[in-house]
Amino acid sequence: MSRERTRQLQSEFDARQDPLGWFEALYREANGDASAIPWADLQDNPLFVEWRDRRALDLRARSSLVVGCGLGDDAETVAASGGRVTAFDLSPTAIAWCRRRFPTSSVRYASADLLALPAEWHRAFDFVLEINTLQALPSELRPRAVASVADLVAPGGTLLVICRAREAHEPAAGPPWPLAAAELDAFDRAGLTRVSFDDRLDPGDPTVRRFVVEFSRPA
Repeated sequence: MSRERTRQLQSEFDARQDPLGWFEALYREANGDASAIPWADLQDNPLFVEWRDRRALDLRARSSLVVGCGLGDDAETVAASGGRVTAFDLSPTAIAWCRRRFPTSSVRYASADLLALPAEWHRAFDFVLEINTLQALPSELRPRAVASVADLVAPGGTLLVICRAREAHEPAAGPPWPLAAAELDAFDRAGLTRVSFDDRLDPGDPTVRRFVVEFSRPA
């Protein structure tokens, strides 16, 4: 499925005043064909793996959460590092797909809406991983999404955000809509502290620029 079809679906659901409904429609339309999901690489995210190895963050005996887990590869990578892992996606079809792909996984896969998360997830996770979810949301929803992601991080916990990047003056046609660096300041306003900020080219596609940003919540 081309990105053109993805944008068609997004436009159709936006016209219905259901700006997030296209995610489930896309997974349903894919009908088990991962090549029809533009962001499904079916492998470790290289920027996350590079950060994990450099950071040497010990996740054993800790709780982790993967935001917008898609088909589950990033969640399984986190689970291989140890600890308790929860991963969620808005699309029930995507979650069922994860469970079929990884039938013996220790990851707790769940369907949930980033803009209306379970109350018990409030500041409940020692490590939160957000890769490419924010860039899939229109700008009017992004501030709420940032606040929701930040709210997941426990005192003393870590958040890693990886997203497409752009300069503030550059157009942001999407989906995906690349983020300007200033948009990530919302995490600081949400009570997190910026630990590192990397502006990188994607190892798999050097034409794509990405931000890799680590935040922490004071203990």
